[in-house]
Amino acid sequence: MGWRVRAIRGATTVSENSVAAIREAVHELLDELEAHNRLDMDEVVSVTFSVTRDLDAIFPAAIARERPNWSNVPLLDVQQMHVEGSLPRCIRLLIHFNTPNPAIEIYHPYLRQAKNLRPDWTLAQAALSK
Repeated sequence: MGWRVRAIRGATTVSENSVAAIREAVHELLDELEAHNRLDMDEVVSVTFSVTRDLDAIFPAAIARERPNWSNVPLLDVQQMHVEGSLPRCIRLLIHFNTPNPAIEIYHPYLRQAKNLRPDWTLAQAALSK
């Protein structure tokens, strides 16, 4: 089998719309992502962060660029479409990466209140980490 593009999803929430709270949540999300996925940053195609409309203190991509090996990754911030009653203060990410192993096991981190967005993946991830 040849190389293939795969994707990782993830999300988290923040306690408030502040630079400090967003920075803490983004670093926690990326720490979790890197700890559980064999991700070579040279193989990352792009990363898109989306935030709910109540978060505008800082761009998550700016925080990601502070991390080692993330400065040359194409990053994009967008505003998540608002749906009445949806989870507030939420940051989501979508990473596309190339891999020579199309069957690679992927861990999709859903943290804090964002665990409720994908309870099926949260349970599957808990089983994988045991």
